[in-house]
Amino acid sequence: MGRLFGTDGVRGVANADLTAEMALGLSVAAAHVLAEAGTFEGHRPTAVVGRDPRASGEFLEAAVVAGLASAGVDVLRVGVLPTPAVAYLTGALGADLGVMLSASHNAMPDNGVKFFARGGHKLADELEDKIETVYEEHRTGAPWGRPTGAGVGRVKSYGEGFDRYVAHLIGVLPNRLDGLRIVLDEAHGAAARVSPEAFSRAGAEIVTIGTEPDGLNINDGCGSTHLDKLKAAVVEHAADLGIAHDGDADRCLAVDHTGEEVDGDQILAVLALAMRERSALRSDTVVATVMSNLGFKLAMEREGIQLVQTAVGDRYVLEEMKDKGYALGGEQSGHVIILDHATTGDGTLTGLMLAARVAETGRTLKDLASVMERLPQVLVNVPDVDKSRVATSAELATAVTEAERELGSTGRVLLRPSGTEPLVRVMVEAADIEQARSVAGRLADAVKSALG
Repeated sequence: MGRLFGTDGVRGVANADLTAEMALGLSVAAAHVLAEAGTFEGHRPTAVVGRDPRASGEFLEAAVVAGLASAGVDVLRVGVLPTPAVAYLTGALGADLGVMLSASHNAMPDNGVKFFARGGHKLADELEDKIETVYEEHRTGAPWGRPTGAGVGRVKSYGEGFDRYVAHLIGVLPNRLDGLRIVLDEAHGAAARVSPEAFSRAGAEIVTIGTEPDGLNINDGCGSTHLDKLKAAVVEHAADLGIAHDGDADRCLAVDHTGEEVDGDQILAVLALAMRERSALRSDTVVATVMSNLGFKLAMEREGIQLVQTAVGDRYVLEEMKDKGYALGGEQSGHVIILDHATTGDGTLTGLMLAARVAETGRTLKDLASVMERLPQVLVNVPDVDKSRVATSAELATAVTEAERELGSTGRVLLRPSGTEPLVRVMVEAADIEQARSVAGRLADAVKSALG
């Protein structure tokens, strides 16, 4: 069996890949694994369960709740809330486990199951592996030990989760947003109520789009993966800025007052400078992945901020931050982690902090984001090659060396085998887009020749 857990839980087409039986089985397995690890020792266990608005989340939530309760875990159902809200509430309520049902930015037919450990942190890889092993053992026939009578879990709705999470967001803001007009695109997703409420309470005048989830329209032509509607709305309403989230609101991308996109790298740059001013940027360091734009790296060097880079994936950014005690990290895609206030990427928190910087300085977002210049970046996928030999091919190493010599200090090359497909990703950055395309094309040919 291939590994069920990816970098962000278990995902697939709901009712095809991810069935009610699987959701129930994984939840029971998680309860047993955590019990064996001693997480529940000395007390009655509790789990927080939330979901995004996908139609399939309704039956998958029922399956997860049934599985946990059948394993003796009391369940607090918080309903439709962002992924970071479920993580926050897991920690704030002292729960032993959190479960979020969402496929994030994926299309509506997909869904996913994501587990949080006590404190609202992502489960360690070894626990995910153990859950998967135990799930598979029992899926093929091994009986579960089941509590009876008063030992079964009880299920309650926890409607206070909404206000508690919004109050947390408002409470960590360095300043209010009075005087700002902000357009919010909620992707018809999990933040459709939370984000407008938070921005309004913080003092902003808001215009909203993508705030009418019907279970079918999540991420459909809106949100952080489709910025055109937000760009048009910001210009139409003469707004100071626009904020876009994805379906589970762990991402944030922005739009300045002219309708230009502000990506995750630029958001990180703006927040890094703001946090350093408040002495909140520990070790004057920000963490990002190797896919961050070279312009971000050059800007941080110029500003005297150290950049630590990790493998692609917000979980690797988070691991580095926790290991070294850094306060800020993220990805170009808009996953931004502010570790003093969140245990995972939080799109609403990121948007609030970005808007707070605009309000505090009186500068436009366009001006603030100009701290870095995005260098042209070209990405080419080379399919049907032996991706396992990327690091060992002498022919490919020679081609990369030649490309790096041509680009010099104002360019960059990255060759990365895909984690899910038989292809190699070729990424080239350069001061000039035509040079980037030319170098990327030659390197793609070299990959075909060396690994085909």
